[in-house]
Amino acid sequence: IGGGSELKVAARGHGHSLQGQAQAHRGVVINMESLQGLKMQVHTGNFPYVDVSGGELWINILRESLKHGLAPKSWTDYLHLTVGGTLSNAGISGQAFRHGPQISNVYQLEVVTGKGEVVNCSEKQNSDLFYSVFGGLGQFGIITRARISLEPAPEMVKWIRMVYTDFATFTRDQEKLISGQSTFDYVEGFVIINRTGLLNNWRSSFNPQDPLQASQFKSDGRTLFCLELAKYFNHEDMVLVNQEIKTSLSQLNHIPSTLFISEVPYMEFLDRVHISEIKLRSRGLWEVPHPWLNLFIPKSKIHSFAQEVFGNILTDTSSGPILIYPVNKSKWDNRTSVVIPEEDVFYLVAFLSSAVPSSTGNDGLEQILIRNKRILDFCEIAGLGVKQYLPHFSTQGEWKSHFGPHWEAFIRRKSTYDPSAILAPGQRIFQKPIAYS
Repeated sequence: IGGGSELKVAARGHGHSLQGQAQAHRGVVINMESLQGLKMQVHTGNFPYVDVSGGELWINILRESLKHGLAPKSWTDYLHLTVGGTLSNAGISGQAFRHGPQISNVYQLEVVTGKGEVVNCSEKQNSDLFYSVFGGLGQFGIITRARISLEPAPEMVKWIRMVYTDFATFTRDQEKLISGQSTFDYVEGFVIINRTGLLNNWRSSFNPQDPLQASQFKSDGRTLFCLELAKYFNHEDMVLVNQEIKTSLSQLNHIPSTLFISEVPYMEFLDRVHISEIKLRSRGLWEVPHPWLNLFIPKSKIHSFAQEVFGNILTDTSSGPILIYPVNKSKWDNRTSVVIPEEDVFYLVAFLSSAVPSSTGNDGLEQILIRNKRILDFCEIAGLGVKQYLPHFSTQGEWKSHFGPHWEAFIRRKSTYDPSAILAPGQRIFQKPIAYS
C-alpha cells in the first residue's frame, strides 16, 4: 500500500465508527471483512491458540474455537466486531480485570505497515511494531492476521444481577470483586437513573431470589447502580460452584431483595448484546447515530466524577446503557499505544447512547453531544486525569495532551512505520508526513 504522501488509506471493520475515523477522504477504505475467507486454524495443546484474519469477527472465532472445547479469554461486550478493529483500540469487557484487554491475549500478528511492508511480529520478533499497533488506532499498520490465546471453554454461566443505592458501597464491592482470587469470571456495572419497573424487566431472563420483595421494589425516580457478575462452570461442578457463589455473595452489600440469578449456555452469555440488537433492529432503532463516550477514570477520582455526572449532568438513562466497572492496571502492558490512567485500579465508564432520529429532545443527537461535552468539560476543569477510550479529537494539540508523556514515542512510531502519514487519516492525529529526529 505504499505510494507517497498523497495516498490515504483506512481499514474499516464491522462496528461503530464513532466519528467517521474509518473513512479516508479522497482515499482508499479497505473493507477488512473481505479477508474473512482466510482459513481459521485452531491449535490445541498446553498453550492453545487460534490463527485468524484481521477481518474476522469475534463471534466466528468463538463458534470455531468452541468446536475444540476452547475459547478466547478476553472479550468485548458485542462480538460482531472485527479482530483488527478491537486490537487497534484494546478490546475490553467484564473479563479484563482478570485477563486484561484483548490486546493482552495475543501471541503474534501479521501487519502491513504504512511503508507497504508485510511484517510478522510478536513479543520477541519486531516487538516495537507488535506493541505499537495494539491501541495504535490504525496509525502504524493494518492488522491482517492475529494469533489469539485460548483457554478451555466452560459449558455454562451463572449470570447474576443485584442493585445498590449507595455509590460508595457499590464501588467498594466492585473493587473487592476484582482483587485477589475472585470467584467470578466477569464483573461489570450499570448506572440506572429514573427507570420505571427495572426489576420487572429483568424477570424475562432472570429469576428473583425473593420474588415477593423484588415485586415491591420501586426504581422510578431513583439513581441506582446495578452489579452484574458471571461465573463460568461445567455441569459436573454445579454443587461446588453454587457454594462458591453463595459464599461470595454473602460478603457483598447489595439490596437483598434485588438479587436475580440466571443460568445460560456460555455462548448465549457472550453473545447477549446481539439478542438486544435483533430486538432494536426490528424497531428500526439500531441503524441510528451512536454518539458514544468511553472514559478511563482513576479510582481516586471516580466518586468526584459520579457525584457530578450522575448527580447533576444526567437526569435519566433512557438514551442507552451506562457501564461502569474497575480493572487492574497490572493486566495491561505499558508498551502498547493505549493511554490509560496511572493508578493501579481505574474504571471504564461508557455512555452508550443511541440517538432517536429527528428528535430534538434529550434523546436527540444534538442534545446527547451537548451532554457528552459537558461531561468532558467537567473532567477537564476538575482535573480528574481522565483518558478517553476510543478517543476522538479535532486538533493535534488535543491528541498531544491525550498521549501526554507517551506523545514522543507515538510520533517516533509513526515516523518509523508510516512516515508518509497515509494510514487512518480520519483520526486527525497527523495531517502530513512525519519528520522525526
